[in-house]
Amino acid sequence: MTVTKRSISILGSTGSIGTNTLDVLTHLDDHDAFEVVALTGAGNIELLAEQAKTHRAKLAVTADESQYVALRDLLSGTGIEVAAGQTGLLEAASADAGMVMAAIVGTAGLAPTLAAARRGADIALANKECLVSAGDLFVSAVKAGGGRLLPVDSEHNAIFQVLEEHQRHAIERVILTASGGPFRTFTKAQMADVTVETARAHPNWSMGLKISIDSASMFNKALEMIEAKHLFGLTPEQVEVIVHPQSIIHSMVGYADGSVLAQLGCPDMRHAIGYALHYPRRGKLPVERLDFAKLSRLDFEAPDEDRFPAMRLARLAMTRGGVQGAVLNGAKEVALDAFIAGDLGFLAMAEITEAVMEELAHLPPATSMDDVFAADLEARHAAGRRLG
Repeated sequence: MTVTKRSISILGSTGSIGTNTLDVLTHLDDHDAFEVVALTGAGNIELLAEQAKTHRAKLAVTADESQYVALRDLLSGTGIEVAAGQTGLLEAASADAGMVMAAIVGTAGLAPTLAAARRGADIALANKECLVSAGDLFVSAVKAGGGRLLPVDSEHNAIFQVLEEHQRHAIERVILTASGGPFRTFTKAQMADVTVETARAHPNWSMGLKISIDSASMFNKALEMIEAKHLFGLTPEQVEVIVHPQSIIHSMVGYADGSVLAQLGCPDMRHAIGYALHYPRRGKLPVERLDFAKLSRLDFEAPDEDRFPAMRLARLAMTRGGVQGAVLNGAKEVALDAFIAGDLGFLAMAEITEAVMEELAHLPPATSMDDVFAADLEARHAAGRRLG
């Protein structure tokens, strides 16, 4: 029997989600095999070229236009097409792949992921900004295109796995788990003096610099709260967070009969990636198996919104609606860059974000992606003014 391969493009193949996706692809059996159509990256063109050759991609794209010639030279004679810049990213997203792994970090991933959704591709979503900044528009685009939206963040993927579609009427709440990051036990005074190096040292997960710092400040969890609202059609009141330091329970869904369903597994991005790639089947994955006999304890504690105000700001953004998610994210990005550069303290990231949200609370809802980008830009400018 001949097995027809499915096809996939990976937007952001050189990042942690992208590299783990390619790792999972190498372990798929013939039934689940994918043909790689397009791969995109940014600065690491050596890795991008290596990935393209190894996985026999048809197209390789660098987001950095200045790297086009170097990437072209690295792939000379392979038959792999090369493109660059925003035009190249849109070309990759528009290529004829049945699934698109959307793993470009930041607002740079918005336009290409939206293009893929509009043409009807299944979207394995790891880009937070699609839902945080443009949730209503993005969800509508996915529905209009006819593709499936498959969450790849471990928390949302966990909810996706245990959310019983025929019981949506009975959902009372979803509970996102948070590790608490490296500063879970720090006092506020201690947190005022933390450095980039200590903030990037996540206790459970291996991630990039910015997402690691977002996890340390719990801004990452704040964005996930907004994502969950849009992904699962929830009210702000239905989205909860619980700190669970071991990161074994990835998230839970509570139902009207008092039942709580949870998804458990060892901390490994490949769980969620593999579930999205195999969906609706469950395939065999090369991940560590959970050994309950070795689990000494599972701890839980309420999040402290005085030390970690990002979650309060997420609820404010959800309640206000409109472009407030874009405002929160844009201001946070500027504050995060300033912290990394050594120009801003750790706690001041939330202070600047909140001040910008108050300044721009009047912005009207978005009717197009241009409105989203305008709100994001205005928030970045407002945050920049506060940095002097």
